[in-house]
Amino acid sequence: MTFVPALLLVVTEFCLRLAGYGYNPDFFVPLRIGSEDYWVQNENFSRRFFPGDASRQPGAIRMKAQKEPGTVRIFVLGESAAMGDPEPAYGPARYLEVLLRERCPDRKFEVVNVAFTAINSHVILPIARECAKHEGDAWIIYMGNNEMVGPFGAATVFGAKSPPRAWVKLSIALQRTRLGQLASNLSRHHREQPTDAPAWQGMQMFLNNRVAPDSPKRAAAIQNFAGNLQEMLGLAKDAGVPILLNTVAVNLRDSPPFAAWTDTNLPAADAAKLQTLLTAAEGSKSNWAASATSLQQALKLDDRNASAHFNLGRALERSGNAAAAASHYQAACDFDALPFRADSRLNGVISNAAAGAGIKLLNAPEAISDQTGERLCGNETFYEHVHFNFDGAFHLGKAWAQSMEKLLPAGTLPQPAGEWAPQSRCDELIGLSAWNRKAILESMVRRLREPPLSDQAGNSDRIKALENEQQRLLATMSPANVQRTRGQFTNAINAHAGDHFLRQGFATFLQLTGDLPGALHEWQMVAQLLPHDFLPWFQSGVLLARQGKNEEARANFTKALRLRPALFEGWLELARTYNASAQWQPALESLQKARQFRPQDAGLCANEAKLRTQLGQTNVAIVLYRQALDQHPSFAEAHAALGEIFLQTDKVAAAADSFAKAVKARPDYLVARLNLALLLARMGQRADAMQQLQAVLQLDPTNAIASDLLRQLSSAADMPVR
Repeated sequence: MTFVPALLLVVTEFCLRLAGYGYNPDFFVPLRIGSEDYWVQNENFSRRFFPGDASRQPGAIRMKAQKEPGTVRIFVLGESAAMGDPEPAYGPARYLEVLLRERCPDRKFEVVNVAFTAINSHVILPIARECAKHEGDAWIIYMGNNEMVGPFGAATVFGAKSPPRAWVKLSIALQRTRLGQLASNLSRHHREQPTDAPAWQGMQMFLNNRVAPDSPKRAAAIQNFAGNLQEMLGLAKDAGVPILLNTVAVNLRDSPPFAAWTDTNLPAADAAKLQTLLTAAEGSKSNWAASATSLQQALKLDDRNASAHFNLGRALERSGNAAAAASHYQAACDFDALPFRADSRLNGVISNAAAGAGIKLLNAPEAISDQTGERLCGNETFYEHVHFNFDGAFHLGKAWAQSMEKLLPAGTLPQPAGEWAPQSRCDELIGLSAWNRKAILESMVRRLREPPLSDQAGNSDRIKALENEQQRLLATMSPANVQRTRGQFTNAINAHAGDHFLRQGFATFLQLTGDLPGALHEWQMVAQLLPHDFLPWFQSGVLLARQGKNEEARANFTKALRLRPALFEGWLELARTYNASAQWQPALESLQKARQFRPQDAGLCANEAKLRTQLGQTNVAIVLYRQALDQHPSFAEAHAALGEIFLQTDKVAAAADSFAKAVKARPDYLVARLNLALLLARMGQRADAMQQLQAVLQLDPTNAIASDLLRQLSSAADMPVR
């Protein structure tokens, strides 16, 4: 009786595959580039783990199908910190590669970074299973930061929270089949409206998913992590690949907890006393010893208050007791109710796993501290809570490189040709110029201005430090340095023409220094190296559009969107190129695609309204502008655009009201003030009109239109009819 249902399932699976339904769930897919066969990343891999448009994708990978003789292939497995976020071209794996290359110039090194954003051990395990098939000489495993917030974690937004590991493995396995993918899609369709499907919004997605320090879900997530790690170690052992396992470094000293979980079971008297002590500690920060005393007493009442532990650590450190401070900084991380960092329990699992398997363990926090001279990692190593700045990436990359000499089997590496290259030399080899640095710092400042990072104590100081560094870099950007840096890029690329990271960095440098044709050429070269990756096609489109070559730009954007259909920026840029060519209907269709990913974006809603106006659909435009204003009531441009529509249909009072709201939302909006003045005059409100014109002249004394109109009103001349 069981044979027939099983056969039916097999036939259905076969039919779905034959019909082209579903996606390939593998991490690596084969691709012929030029005359050679490669393994490249699969854009669809992570669809098994992330719902809707929240799916994260790996970075560009280009690995030869057959490893060349004499090549040392190292896989780096992990999450965004291992990936090198915010820019993998300057992450630890890149420093590892150039350090080994400089140390042993007669050997070729291939560092394959399979880490990417928002994943955790549940996602990394299937990747490791595939890495085991691809001739790795060593694995570096650096994971743990996303164990609570990634898929199946205790604080995840991507589905079930800390389910049993067996259930997770079954769920992931089913998603390898087209039947499983069909069932998942049907379930998701019935469970949520399309507009409710999550889109990626960074760390702020998790703000409502706080988890108590003693939550059973935390313990379950840690147990799942241990099981996944043990299985990874077994895969490497079976494949005969040595592993460098890392405990995870996080910013303990300068990253306060994102949320403190307060003990709500305290008696009222104790709760009041706790608040009094915390307030007293806050008020006595000029006296760190007194602040420490208050916080120690507070922790006797609520010993899992993450903020109190962090502040006590700061007070003890400022009082000169750095050793005692360390344990409280760690406790602040361990009890953080928004657990975006690997804590001591996860690092304990990692240490125990290494000891139990008898494999190499790198204590990353200690290895980095040995190089920085700091007892605990802080802002000298990280941009924020876990992502390495340039110095931190170098220090971890160097620790990895030094470990490789001891980890790899005898004879794998030749006798070193010299000392380890200094950081300045490595920076040059990976193309880390002042211009590239400044661009990354700007991106980090934008990130720090968003929650939950924006809500952290000390965040304004962190932003100020990055802005000061940008100003320092700006002062070095002389014409002579432009030429010198250009020469360094050229030399590096001539030595490693197939290094797509170098060419991407060079393209960024050329764009920032004003050489758009040169930047376009480099992105086109990257596209030849990575024809399967959306980024070079997208960036080429951006540069073509900036040069007014809209038709060529559209061809590149179309290619990028074919490779990554969920690329919001691609649809938006495509819409702009159509708009620039006055092709309103395709512009509208492209913009509507972009809006699917950000349906609540008032700016996009207003842009669609503008296109509807161009197409003569003014009634639809009015509805859209009002939707935009429902989302963003102080959207001055939307108020003004509504005013223009009402003016064209001779609804003078409604137009005046819209322009008045635009002016209220943005007092320096001169065009809106001028239009309001004209309408007020037409309605006979001459004094109010003159007041608006005087306000325009206060903002812009040379405004000839306002001067002429004011003179006409003052002399009681007839108002021109608009």
